[in-house]
Amino acid sequence: MKRLLYIGNKLSIHGNTSTSIETLGNFLEKEDYKIYYSSSKKNKILRLLDMLFSTLKYSKKVDYVLIDTYSTYNFWYAFIISQICRILNVKYIPKLHGGDLPNRIKKSKWFCNHIFNNAYINVAPSDYLYNFFKLNSYDNLIYIPNTIEIENYPFTIRKNDYPRLLWVRSFAKIYNPLMAVKVLKLIIDKYPNAELVMIGPKKDDSFDEVKDFVDKFNLNVIFTGKLTKEEWVELSKKSNIFINTTHFDNTPVSVIEAMALGLPVISTNVGGIPYLIKNNENGLLVDDNDIEKMAEQIDKIIADNHLSERIAFEALETVKEFDWKVVKNEWFKLLQ
Repeated sequence: MKRLLYIGNKLSIHGNTSTSIETLGNFLEKEDYKIYYSSSKKNKILRLLDMLFSTLKYSKKVDYVLIDTYSTYNFWYAFIISQICRILNVKYIPKLHGGDLPNRIKKSKWFCNHIFNNAYINVAPSDYLYNFFKLNSYDNLIYIPNTIEIENYPFTIRKNDYPRLLWVRSFAKIYNPLMAVKVLKLIIDKYPNAELVMIGPKKDDSFDEVKDFVDKFNLNVIFTGKLTKEEWVELSKKSNIFINTTHFDNTPVSVIEAMALGLPVISTNVGGIPYLIKNNENGLLVDDNDIEKMAEQIDKIIADNHLSERIAFEALETVKEFDWKVVKNEWFKLLQ
């Protein structure tokens, strides 16, 4: 039995969205891997201390340390833990996350080199990050995509009666939730029944901005807060378009899930998104924060059943490569 220590933000018990440490960790546990986790501490300092303690405690008990590696504050967790792993002579594997990692490399090249050049291997979940890391001479690199269990996402062709929009993300400025409600305001002149469901926890004051905007213009928006995967998949049956408004992105699982469900996706063309979505093939793309264009694309979907169905079926074919039954073999080969 392979034993792993998984370092990341295991914070769903505090109302945060589940991240890779919980989804991938759960998948690997079902395949008989023994996983130790760190950390579920809400306080950032306590979380770092817990990660340090766990690394020291389990370094001689595990075959590898998996480290979820992000581009902002959490980048420093990865740096510190990776260097402890080097001192303890334990193999560590950064799992790359966050559409802004390229900027982190530009700003913190010395620190990045110490993490990525000394890793056992770096796992890129998107061609976007894989290509960027290659261009920056990080050769100890492998592509293993983010994964879902497609059988848990019933594919359904939607009825294009009027825009019933779905948005699934944490309320954080980098995900630009305000764009979603501004788009809704723009389309209600033509579609007065248009509605928007926004699913996700609050992470910063962007929720208050969105709520104030909705109240000011009396928009038809439902805020659900954080839902379980099963709950939001069930709720998604009432929607017919998925919108992704983020400023930065990698290969978001929520978009992959929407594609598996048969929801036509309209997304900002940022980060790794164009590696996942090909415009007018398996989804529609607009420039970052282009409210008018996203509204136009929504109108385009509603007006053309043939287009929306074609996009939905193309999207389903795309996301089949993200099914755990396929992806798990890449993890088996890496961790053997």
